[in-house]
Amino acid sequence: MIDLKKTKKVGSAGKFGPRYGRKIRKNIAEIEKSLKERKLCPYCMYKAVKREAAGIWKCRKCGRVFTGGAYTLVTASHKSSERTLKRIVEV
Repeated sequence: MIDLKKTKKVGSAGKFGPRYGRKIRKNIAEIEKSLKERKLCPYCMYKAVKREAAGIWKCRKCGRVFTGGAYTLVTASHKSSERTLKRIVEV
């Protein structure tokens, strides 16, 4: 059983105890927190997208399954390529 005193500040990273250092545990807790929350679906614009597996996301409302980043729905490289394509189309 997990001791609640350990997880109050660090959240889900409390399972690591004092190992691996504060910064790494903080980053892991942040990533795991963002994985659990629902994201906005790019198709139906409803906040119902959840992660199925690494890089696979599914909207619970419209049922669409699509790919994205392993930990986030939209990666930094995807945002960058979208900006570049938008700039090319405008010219």
